[in-house]
Amino acid sequence: MRAAIEAILLVVDEPVSEDTLARLLERPRAEIAATLRELSAEYTAQGRGFDLREVGDGWRFYTRDVCAPVVERFVTDGQQARLTQAALETLAVVAYRQPVSRARVSAIRGVNSDGVMRTLMLRGLIEEAGRDPETQALLYRTTGYFLERLGLRSLDELPDLAPYLPEDLPDDTVEEK
Repeated sequence: MRAAIEAILLVVDEPVSEDTLARLLERPRAEIAATLRELSAEYTAQGRGFDLREVGDGWRFYTRDVCAPVVERFVTDGQQARLTQAALETLAVVAYRQPVSRARVSAIRGVNSDGVMRTLMLRGLIEEAGRDPETQALLYRTTGYFLERLGLRSLDELPDLAPYLPEDLPDDTVEEK
């Protein structure tokens, strides 16, 4: 059960409630709550680089405060590094589908894209663009810095994707620019 809790908490981008974990793991809420507190205490006692915190109505992993400067330096120094394949794919989905939610980006890519989205935000290539009126999910768009780095004046200058797509895609998979 401890491993399952850790695995779930590694992939979330918002705190997860004890009730949700209890339902998913089919365990009593009190047992989940006790396990979360034990894990949090263990991580602190071991001096791990991350912390398990209860915030608002749920639990989530955070970078330990003493490690924040190193993590920030890693992320900002990485701005000079090339983007990974995952980052390029994610950036392309945001560029062509904006404004778009994290869930939609992950659905299009077929894998969880939360970490890559955070990295792209830290690099200043994407930003929040409000909330979806129906789902209230955060929406994301590319930034002026994105255009600058690609040498574009506007998104209208992005190349047309149609020539590069397979012939057998459903009509709603991609929209023409």
